[in-house]
Formats: sequence, C-alpha cells, structure tokens
Amino acid sequence: MTDFWAGYRSPGFFDELFDAHGAPRDGARELTGQLEAFGPEELANRRAAADLAIKSTGITFTVYSDAGMIDRAWPFDVLPRTIAEHEWRRVSDGLRQRVSALNRFIADLYGDQRIIADGVLPRAVLDQSVNFRPECVGMRPPGDIWAHICGSDLVRDGNGEFHVLEDNLRVPSGVSYMVENRLVSKRVFPELFERHRILPVDDYPSELLDALNALSPRTGITPNVALLSPGVYNSAFFEHVWLAGQMGAELVQGTDLYVDRDDCVYARTIYGPQRVDVIYRRVDDLFLDPDVFRSDSMLGTPGLMRAWRAGKVALANAPGAGVADDKVVYAFVPEIIRYYLGEEPKLPNVPSWLCMDPEQREYVLANLDTLVVKPANESGGYGMLIGPRATPAERERFAELIRANPRNYMAQPTLALSTAPTLVDGRAAPRHVDLRPFIVSRPDEDAFVTMGGLTRVALREGSLVVNSSQGGGSKDTWIVQDGDA
Repeated sequence: MTDFWAGYRSPGFFDELFDAHGAPRDGARELTGQLEAFGPEELANRRAAADLAIKSTGITFTVYSDAGMIDRAWPFDVLPRTIAEHEWRRVSDGLRQRVSALNRFIADLYGDQRIIADGVLPRAVLDQSVNFRPECVGMRPPGDIWAHICGSDLVRDGNGEFHVLEDNLRVPSGVSYMVENRLVSKRVFPELFERHRILPVDDYPSELLDALNALSPRTGITPNVALLSPGVYNSAFFEHVWLAGQMGAELVQGTDLYVDRDDCVYARTIYGPQRVDVIYRRVDDLFLDPDVFRSDSMLGTPGLMRAWRAGKVALANAPGAGVADDKVVYAFVPEIIRYYLGEEPKLPNVPSWLCMDPEQREYVLANLDTLVVKPANESGGYGMLIGPRATPAERERFAELIRANPRNYMAQPTLALSTAPTLVDGRAAPRHVDLRPFIVSRPDEDAFVTMGGLTRVALREGSLVVNSSQGGGSKDTWIVQDGDA
C-alpha cells in the first residue's frame, strides 16, 4: 500500500476496498491510486466542499432527544464504497426473488392463509403480530402487490457474502440520501466520475413514479399522484419533500384530503377539489384513517380505507404490508421463498434464534453476552441489546423482557460487519458498514432494484451502529461496470 493507505488494516473483517493481501478489489484499483494522488490536504478540502454542499442544499435529518427535535446536517463520508457490477447483479436477483415471495406471502395472509394451513408458518406468529390488519382481509390490490417499495438491509460476513439483515416494508426511508450522496460526490470528485464507469442511481424517482402510475384505478388519463406525509415534525420530512418534488407529485397531509360520498379521494386545492388516484403514503397504518384505526389520529384522512377497499384510490405501500416487516417473520423468509416460489433463496438470512421457541429461548438467555437481541417491530436501532457491549444489568433487564414476552424478541450473532475506508483525521480508517438497496415492485413487470443503495457507516471506531439517529453516517455507493479497473 502507498503512503495514504499505509497502516490501513481491517483485521478479522472483510474490507470493501482491499482484499486480505492489501490489493484493491475488482473495480477499485484506479480509485485507490487517485485517492492517494489527492493527498491529505486536498482530501480535507474536498471534505469541506462536501460539507458545504450538504449545508447549502439543506440535506438534513431529524433526531428526537430530550431537548426536542433537532435538525442536523446529513453526515457524509467522501470516500466511496465500490461494488463490482457482476457481484451486484447476483444481489439484485436475490432481492427480486425475496420481494416476490414476500408479496405472495402478504397476499396469502389476507386471503386463504395456505402457508399456515400447511404448517410452514406457525399460527402463533400471525396471531401475535402487531402489524397484521384484520381490516385488510379479503383485499386484492392490483397484481396482489402489497409492498410496492421495500428497503432490505444487507451486510457482508467475514467471507464477503451478502446476507439480508432485515426487510423494511412499511414506510422504508433513505432513498433521497442515496441520490443526494451521489450528487454531492459528483460535485466534490468530478474527475473520478470522468475516469470510472459508475452505474446511475438518479433514475429512482422516475421508476417509482412509473410504478405508482401503474396502480391508478383510472385508465386513459395521467393519474394524479400524491405523497401523504405526517408533516414537518416527521424525521423523514426532508425525504418527503424531495420525493414529491422529484416525481412532480402533490405533497399533502391528511387534512388536505377528503373522501366524498362517491368513495373517491379529493385534494383541496386553490382551483377547487382535485381527484387523487394514487397515494404514496409515508404515514403508518394506525394513523391512516381515524374511522378505521386510531380515532385520535390527526395525520390521516377519514374514509381513506373505504376508498381503498372500493378500488377508487391506490395506496402504496398497501395497508397491512407491515405484517411481513417483522423480525420474527424474517426468520421464516427462506421457507417462505421455498413455499411460494419453489426455489432456494439466492440471498441468505443472518442466522437467527426465535425466543418464542422454548429451546431457542433458553439458548438466547444463556448467551446474552455474545448475541444481538432485537424486538420484533422496532426500527432505527432502537430497543435492541448488543450483548458483548452491554452491562450485566442491561443483559438481566433484557432477560426479563424476553421471559415476559418471548414472541417479541429474536436474536442473532454479533456480526463481523464488513468495513470500508473512511476519512478520519486526514487518513483512511476502517469503519463498519451496511447497505440498504431499494426495490420497487409493480404488476406484470420485474421489480426494479437500485444500482447499489444507501451505505450507512458507523463513524465511531469499533462501533456496529450505523443508524444516523445514533451517530452513524453514510457513503456514496458505486456499482462499477465490469472491465473498469
């Protein structure tokens, strides 16, 4: 390794840029040399330029704290993560397979429930699911697509094999940051994009809009698409504004809409009522319609479920899709793929133990010091126990939680997450990363998978927590065309 990379080591972990012998991986050889040529001072200037671009563009995320809501500039590391195109094609195939099976699974749960009758999924898993919506039983969305947008979190093991860590099918977020990371990278490193063949990510908004348009209950017209947001106090509001602007969709809140006696949804506009055909909703199920779910919800629209059930409006993702967004259901996904598709999974799960099973629960309780324990339906890294870093008191508290509600917990080994070079004090240092690609499904067409995704990085040395709300950052993810060194 040259001077810039001198001392860079990631012992015991798969590194995204260098192999075990210190040689650049496929598609990264020229990049490592160019970063070396910049030198520490120039890289510091490029990093400052990136920070300025983020602040001037207004790329932010919201953190909830005891002091209230805090808007922070998006944390971005300028050193990109690279993945060779041929490797990504295999991952994309696995993601399409997975989402196809999950959509069939959701449709089955709200239909005949064959998978339960055949003994593949235990009845207890469904009976204790907090995201199963009885109000959706019997519904048939177009093409039986329930999860139109999915964000699946991927990690690599010590051998470099991608595993699915979890699936996000309710209101997956982060795609705006994936695209903005690329725009910032292009501004900061224009010469790198001239010398590398990097596959684009900026086609996502048009792909999403095409998928939403395909759901419209009215044909022969250009559908009216709206993005339903909880409003400015939501942590993902930046993304809501960004997506609506990119798609040319109306950004609305629940009070901007109403359902008339014809069961159609209308938006209140300065030009009078305008019918809405498709709603990309970023509001959780329980707040969508106070007539059906939480009566105290101020975020939804009365009658919205009635309009959806009548086929007068399309909702993406469909209400009830979150039944598969469950870390206990996650453990059954390999069997779900085999059951519905008759295929072996192309992307493996991370090994998991279900605390609802007495034998597996005893194993988890006896090994809390080595495992990561997760609640079934939390997100953002909240409510979990990282056993090796927890105190004895924290582990005992989790043991009590598991015994009190075993269905709500599952455990996984502490993963040796792959690392990627990250700029720290002017030098490259290994930091742990994961990856969230986005999959868009629509009737009668293959699912669209982004070229890469949102790479999240644990900025603290040794940390495995990549969530921005808990101190993590992000990187631009390059899918490098084959043949590009």
